[in-house]
This record gives sequence, C-alpha cells and structure tokens, in this order.
Amino acid sequence: MTQPYEPMPADWQRVLCVVAHPDDLEYGPACAIARWTAEGKFVAYAVVSRGEAGIATMKPADTGEMRSAEQLRAAAAVGVHDVDFLDHPDGTIEYGLPLRRDLARSIRKYRPDILVTINFYERWRSGDWNTADHRNVGVALLDAANDAGNPWVFPELADEGLEPWSGVRFLAVGGSPESGHAVDVTDGLAAGIEALAAHAGYLASLPPDNPMGDVAGYLTTKLTRFGERFGHVPAMPFEIIGI
Repeated sequence: MTQPYEPMPADWQRVLCVVAHPDDLEYGPACAIARWTAEGKFVAYAVVSRGEAGIATMKPADTGEMRSAEQLRAAAAVGVHDVDFLDHPDGTIEYGLPLRRDLARSIRKYRPDILVTINFYERWRSGDWNTADHRNVGVALLDAANDAGNPWVFPELADEGLEPWSGVRFLAVGGSPESGHAVDVTDGLAAGIEALAAHAGYLASLPPDNPMGDVAGYLTTKLTRFGERFGHVPAMPFEIIGI
C-alpha cells in the first residue's frame, strides 16, 4: 500500500488502549495518545500481562515488578493515569473465555468510544512473525467489544456493577500492515519519546545491535517515514476496524 493515509476520525472522547505487554504502546501509538490527552480526551490502558517473561536474565517476579513500574511512568509521560494490569501470564496468553471476560470487564468499566491496540496479524510489516500474545489479545479484544454490550454474555459482570456497553465504534490498530489512516503526532512526539525512554530497564536488556540505544532517533525516524504518506509530518498509522 502506497496511497496517502486518511486522517483518523477524531470525533470521539474516550479511548481504551489494550495491549499484551508493558511497552507495546510506546513504539509509536503513545505519540498519538499524547496528542489525544493534550486535546482533553480520556485515555485508559489495560495491559494484559506484566511482561514478566521478557528478560531471560531476571526472575519473572522481579521483571514484572520493574516493567509494571516502567509502564506507569510511560503512561504518565503522555498524560494517562488509569492503567490496569490484567495479570495474564506473559508469553503464554491464551485466547479464550477468561481473556474475553477480562477485556469485556475493562470495556464496561471505562465505556470507551473507541479501542486501540497494536498489530495482531501473523506478521509485522517487516515480514517477521508476530508473537502469540499479540495475536491472541487482538482477536480477543474484537470479540470482547461485542461481548461487553451483550447482557447475556458474562452476566456476572453486571453483578460487579458493570452494566453492558455497546458504545465502541471501532478498533484502531497501530502499526497494522493494513493501515489506511494516520494521526499527526508532531505535538506528541516529544512526550512519546519520554514514554519509550521510561522503559529503560527493559530496553537495556535488548541485544546490543537493537536500535533502542537512541530512542529519540528511532521514533523520530520511524514516524517521519510514516509521514511521507501523510503530508510529510510525523505520523502514526492505524487500521480502522468497525465494531
């Protein structure tokens, strides 16, 4: 796909961002989130795991504690203060009713107009294989968006005081290979860089040849490249999937 991106719809006020791991949002989508919070939109995060299996040289309990704290700092950098960890096991997140129920619970809790996640297709833009965690969370999120509005699916959520919510209009998939829309992140880039840099402990564990040694350069280059299809401004692309 080489045609210009269309502007992502902006006529909404509340968004729930759902990802598998701490740091998933910080490789681009957080720059759009910084713009949205600056505009007065409400943004909440639901992070399915604590990323505890992400560092081979650290015990999972220590890694999960560190990465959770880093995610809270990253979220605050872009103006997000509602962050829930759903505590599914990192690396082995399964599609199924428990995950759908937890995601439906989050949707009923925050009552968003739209949802945001990251690419959950089999492959990344590079052609590399995507992880099972990302794939399973994305599909479960689409299903949970419908579950959240059905009073007869997970009726126990109503017993928790969470009434059905059918107000989700669409899912925006950040970095999808099928992206057709984008957000101008000129005003969110600096905060997005701060958010990614907040994951310092995790980034330090990556192989030395990874590009995260220069967080600012990595994000600026990536979003500038995307912007070649969006008026030559830094941009974050999204695929829009109707609910």
